[in-house]
Amino acid sequence: MGQCFMKHHNDDDDSDHNVAFASGNVHLITTKEQWEEKLAEASKDGKIVIANFSATWCGPCKMIAPYYCELSEAHPSLMFLTVDVDELSEFSSSWDIKATPTFFFLRDGQQVDKLVGANKPELQKKITAILDSMTP
Repeated sequence: MGQCFMKHHNDDDDSDHNVAFASGNVHLITTKEQWEEKLAEASKDGKIVIANFSATWCGPCKMIAPYYCELSEAHPSLMFLTVDVDELSEFSSSWDIKATPTFFFLRDGQQVDKLVGANKPELQKKITAILDSMTP
């Protein structure tokens, strides 16, 4: 499936390119502090976090962004985050991102699953599995 391999990309475009990546119930993470805040909030509320590490220049990321936003609206019991790998490059490197998009599924801040690439059916399947694991 579609994915972009990491490269340094700087096109000096100051336009508001993050809008498409953070609509619906998706929270755009722009600082490490924000990341920590959202993870703490999710842990407190008993929510699983789905973190989408993506890039504005990545075609597959742009392709799956509207679907990711739809999923965020359909599943309010989950917390959906988007991290721009260029804005938070050091932080993204600490997660060993090799390609975008990469989706991490986190419970209490710990990775429980991962998906690399813009694979809609697989993303839906993993979300369904996560939701099933949450039901008593």
